[in-house]
Amino acid sequence: MAFKRWRAIAVLMAAFALVASACGGDDDTTTTAGGGDGGSTAAPGEVLKVAFVHVGPVADKGWSWAHDQGAQALKAQFGAGIEITTLESIPEGSDSQRVFEDLASDGNKLIFGTSFGYMDWMLAAAENFPDSVFMHATGFKTSANMGNYFGAAEEGRYLTGMAAGAATESNSIGYVAAFPIPEVIRGINAFTLGAREVNPAATVEVVWTSTWFDPPKESTATQSLLDKGADVIAMHQDSAAPGQAAETAGATWIGYNTDMTEFAPTAWLTAPIWDWAPFYIKTAQEVIDGTWTSEAFYGDMAGGMVDLAPFGPSVSDETKALIETRKGEIISGAFSIFSDPIVDQSGASRALGNIFTEEHNWFVEGVVGSPTG
Repeated sequence: MAFKRWRAIAVLMAAFALVASACGGDDDTTTTAGGGDGGSTAAPGEVLKVAFVHVGPVADKGWSWAHDQGAQALKAQFGAGIEITTLESIPEGSDSQRVFEDLASDGNKLIFGTSFGYMDWMLAAAENFPDSVFMHATGFKTSANMGNYFGAAEEGRYLTGMAAGAATESNSIGYVAAFPIPEVIRGINAFTLGAREVNPAATVEVVWTSTWFDPPKESTATQSLLDKGADVIAMHQDSAAPGQAAETAGATWIGYNTDMTEFAPTAWLTAPIWDWAPFYIKTAQEVIDGTWTSEAFYGDMAGGMVDLAPFGPSVSDETKALIETRKGEIISGAFSIFSDPIVDQSGASRALGNIFTEEHNWFVEGVVGSPTG
C-alpha cells in the first residue's frame, strides 16, 4: 500500500498540532464499527469498509477533528459490521487520486474526502472505480457514484459576524483565511454582513495564508492584522493559532469548526461549528441498504449540521439576545442572510449569483483585501 508515506506526513503534521494547541487525538489509522444487514453494495453479512481522507491531522481540534468525531459516532452507531480507515494530512492535488484509488482497490465501498482540493481527483477516481461510493466535502461536482456534501456555514458566519461587530472598539476586524474558493469567500461575505448589521462602521480585513493547517503561518498572519489595529480576529483555518495570538495581544476571537474555548478562554467570543455525525450515519445506512444515490447535500442550522459554539465571557447579554433572535429567524426561514441586490467592495449593486461555484468570487462592501488571494 502507498499509505505508509502518507502516514509519515501525518506524523509531521500531528507535531504541528501539538505546537499550536497541545491537543490530543485518537491516532488509530483503522478502527472498526458495524451493524447493517447488507444490500446491493455490501453483501448480506459482509463488513462495509468505509474510509475517511482528511487534509489535516485529526488532532487539530478543528475541521478534521470535527469530521473524525462524526466518524466515531458512525462507529458507535453500527458496531462490528463497519470497518473504518482514517487517513490524515493527505495533500490536495493529483497524488490524492492515488490515495482514493488505493482505498477503493482495498475494498472500501464508501470513501469520504473532506477537503475542497480533492474534488477533481476524487471525480477521476470515482470514474475508475464505479463500484465504490465517493463523497466529497465542500465541492460542487457529482457523478453517478460520487456525491458532495457541505452545510450552510454562512448562517453561522453571519451570526458570529454580529458578535464580532458588537465586540470591536477599533471597528477593525481581522480575518485569517485559507484559500480564495467559494466556501471561504461566501463565509467572509456573510460574516461581514453580520458584523455591519450591528456596527455599520466595522470593516473586515482579510489575509490569505494559502494553507488549511499551518499554525505558525496562521499565527504570523494574525499578528499582521493585530499590528494594523484589528481588535477582533476571525478565521477560516483549522488550528487554534489565531485565537492564541489574539489572546496574547488582548484581542477577541471568533473561531471555526468546534468549540475551541480551551485554547484562548479570555479572547473567545463564539464560532460556527459542525455536527457531521447524522449525515455520516445516514449515508452509510443508504450504502448498506443499497439505496444510495448521488446528490449534492447541503445541511443547515435548521437541520442541525451547523450551529453556534457557546458564547465567551465578554459577549454581552444584549448581543446574545440579538444573535439568538436572528438565529431563530434564520432557522424559521424568516431571514435570508444573502438578499439581492448586494453592494460589493466597489460600491456597485450586484445580483448574488451562484454562491457555490467560482462565479462567487467577489467581496461585499466592508471587506478590505482581494478576493483572488
